[in-house]
Amino acid sequence: GFISNMTIQRQFFPNDEDQTGAAKALLRLQDTYNLDTDTLSRGNLPGVKHKSFLTAEDCFELGKIAYTEADYYHTELWMEQALKQLDEGEVSSADKVYILDYLSYAVYQQGDLGKAMALTRRLLELDPDHQRANGNMKYFEYIMAKEKEANKSSTDSEDQQEKETEVKKKDYLPERRKYEMLCRGEGLKMTPRRQKRLFCRYYDGNRNPRYILGPVKQEDEWDKPRIVRFLDIISDEEIETVKELAKPRLSRATVHDPETGKLTTAHYRVSKSAWLSGYESPVVSRINTRIQDLTGLDVSTAEELQVANYGVGGQYEPHFDFGRKDEPDAFKELGTGNRIATWLFYVSD
Repeated sequence: GFISNMTIQRQFFPNDEDQTGAAKALLRLQDTYNLDTDTLSRGNLPGVKHKSFLTAEDCFELGKIAYTEADYYHTELWMEQALKQLDEGEVSSADKVYILDYLSYAVYQQGDLGKAMALTRRLLELDPDHQRANGNMKYFEYIMAKEKEANKSSTDSEDQQEKETEVKKKDYLPERRKYEMLCRGEGLKMTPRRQKRLFCRYYDGNRNPRYILGPVKQEDEWDKPRIVRFLDIISDEEIETVKELAKPRLSRATVHDPETGKLTTAHYRVSKSAWLSGYESPVVSRINTRIQDLTGLDVSTAEELQVANYGVGGQYEPHFDFGRKDEPDAFKELGTGNRIATWLFYVSD
């Protein structure tokens, strides 16, 4: 009956790992698209018609997940948002005492001692017997006294605190900054000179018999390195077949570890992937042949067709698909040499 059916369905319900992954994805999207915490919480997102709100408890849970990752920057943002919504009168099961406890510590960890003390005082007004808050206040007062003894000027201290508070958890690398700008549609300056070198065309695969009468649409995206886009190259039916073949095999994707030379999971690649061989399905074989015809490259030494599902806020940080000079054995286990090209099919919007 109902109970037995629920037992079967329970295996498909989201678990704690799914919740944590979704929260991390939301924080990642917040950073990538420079989204304000209040804007996110109230669902005021560009292009979104039907708003989805976050409750104070939701904000608190986001802050807690950031806290467990020692991400005090996002802990502060989301605990402050939870507190703000409670102060505005939102009815919630979230407790201000718990929020202030997390918030004061996150602020202290970022170097703002004065703000940490103010938040702890507010906590003690709500719960004068809070053991940890009383201990923290004594410690904060001790640190503050030591700073005064060291004759640190309040101006220098404030400047330092301000600098430390502004620092995000991640020390962004230049390539990460660039890729986030690209995600936002910023920063790519197409000069007239470069634009003149980029064309659209009907492409027949260098007179390939399969495409002489039915050439495909091809667009130049970039010249160096060469990036081209093919349009209408795979049918909806083929996409669904590939998805169905891949679903039972999806598992956490791996990356090449340059130190050990082995494949391992990594926090910066969150997708699940599956590998499909041409001999398994005529559809996969047909897709492989199509790639071979249009690139002029022999796919007999190519890796199998990889199907990747990135889920919420899919992440794979900037990387090279090929082995660089300092990685001569990057693909030794394949026995096919270095990679020379990557073909990507985008099978969802």
